Amino acid sequence: MVLQARIRAALLVGVLCTVVGCGGSGAPSGDAASAAVEPTLYVIKFPHVVATGTPKGQMAQRFKELAEERFPGRVRVEVYPSGQLMEDTESIEALAFGEVQMIATSVSLYDRLTQKFQVFDLPFLFSDLAAVERFQSSPEGSALLTTLTDRGILGLAFWHNGMKQFSGPRPLIEPNDARGLKFRVMESDIIQAEIEAIGGSPQKMAFGEVFQALQTGTVDAQENTWSNIYSAKFYEVQPYMTESNHGYIGYYVAVNDAFWKSLPDDLRAGLEATLAEVTEWGNARSETINQEDKQRIIDSGRSQVTVLTPEQQAVWQDALRPVWDEFSDRIGRDLVDAALAAAQ
Repeated sequence: MVLQARIRAALLVGVLCTVVGCGGSGAPSGDAASAAVEPTLYVIKFPHVVATGTPKGQMAQRFKELAEERFPGRVRVEVYPSGQLMEDTESIEALAFGEVQMIATSVSLYDRLTQKFQVFDLPFLFSDLAAVERFQSSPEGSALLTTLTDRGILGLAFWHNGMKQFSGPRPLIEPNDARGLKFRVMESDIIQAEIEAIGGSPQKMAFGEVFQALQTGTVDAQENTWSNIYSAKFYEVQPYMTESNHGYIGYYVAVNDAFWKSLPDDLRAGLEATLAEVTEWGNARSETINQEDKQRIIDSGRSQVTVLTPEQQAVWQDALRPVWDEFSDRIGRDLVDAALAAAQ
């Protein structure tokens, strides 16, 4: 794969960036004596694809503000929201190659590098964010943070967005209602299989392209969190929403491993403590943000929202069971069992 080749090349030739702007020393100009005492300014480029008001957008901005406040003149965090710099799939490669230093991309996008992260996409595994958090804080879940260090990617935290809901041109009350619809999905094999299991046609597409695709009919339906549906205005071109809570969208907050290890010990420890503080703050707010955005969608009158009953959810679970059968061995039965135990 091209991605893997670039990662190997980056690790072999040692071009992963360590200081300002992915090149140069970062020391301010001036005479030699001044340069010797001035601290190095480390620049952390942090691209993401969602709006600033979403859970991830708010956490990224708060990390920037706190990091720069606590380490003035030593670190600058450049946050690029809404796909301004690159799409999520590009950012994973860019991180491994050292072109950016920090990302928070969906866990679903890492199945090209490891199938372990597919555990988060098993439909109806987690009933709510509390169940997700129990797994992520378990020994098995926390071990996932360091599973990609051989690729030059170091995980530092998991950030929540929320639980996934369906939207489409007609009410999606039972699985047969999805038959024949073209669904936008992320670059994830397990999500593709999920849509195929309910008779839909999955169309892998970058987040930034979805609104126009829904508007023009290139795709008919999609799955996402309330905060993403609202901030990206999908509700303006999707007349029906179904609160299914059938899956989870969360983010793997990762840094370029070589860059992070190159930081002075005190700066690295301080940034990690700041990130932990932001993670706790943001994850506690994510459910509130999603529920507020759900209400904004209802209040707009643009979409009709249906909440599935437990009995209706059970029908969906039965329809999606083949996805579990297909992917559990690939993910690893021990990891799936650990997630199940945490989800209870």
